[in-house]
Amino acid sequence: MIYTLAAPVPGFLPLPRAVSRAERGYTGAMAVVISMLCAVNVGGHNRIKMDALRALYESLKFRDPQTYVQSGNVVFRTGERDLILLTRRIQSGIARKFGFAPDVILRTPSELRDVIARNPFAKRRGIEPSKLLVTFLASDPGAEAREKLLNLKTDPEELRLDGRELYIYFPNGMARPKLSWAAIQKTLKTPGTGRNWNSVTKLLEITEQLEAAEA
Repeated sequence: MIYTLAAPVPGFLPLPRAVSRAERGYTGAMAVVISMLCAVNVGGHNRIKMDALRALYESLKFRDPQTYVQSGNVVFRTGERDLILLTRRIQSGIARKFGFAPDVILRTPSELRDVIARNPFAKRRGIEPSKLLVTFLASDPGAEAREKLLNLKTDPEELRLDGRELYIYFPNGMARPKLSWAAIQKTLKTPGTGRNWNSVTKLLEITEQLEAAEA
């Protein structure tokens, strides 16, 4: 199951309130980037075939695009150093080709490794990867949103918000959660898209394969 957070302005990703150097880009002539699309191929809406998505990325002059499952995950190489511009370039390309503009969440390899390293449930025994969801946010929602989120009643689901990632563990599975996702959307006020832990680690595997191929 994939959860997404709706953007305040439909069709276009808003600029974060505060943009760090890590959020804006990275250094190097050619780098690997992980992109995740929000709410594609969900419930028959915003449908994109992955071969068509790879072809689009190639048309945008990205190198070696690799897709994973049908939820809009693409790992690719690019010389573009500004992640904000990359986000808008991908979003505009999808809008022209497929007629809708999903939110696009980007992470660098180092950021994805950090997401895995910061897993707040890593040391707990019995955690099932398929029940652990990471929601990748477009920006840090800030202290006020963080405080409001901690005040939400989410039992039996457990939430941990760390920077631009929201970790959620569903002990009873994701099919019928007690968690009010609408309340989380209203609280965080920033776009995001969720991937279960198996997908997160697989994306890192694909990322490292591309990095090794370039070396």
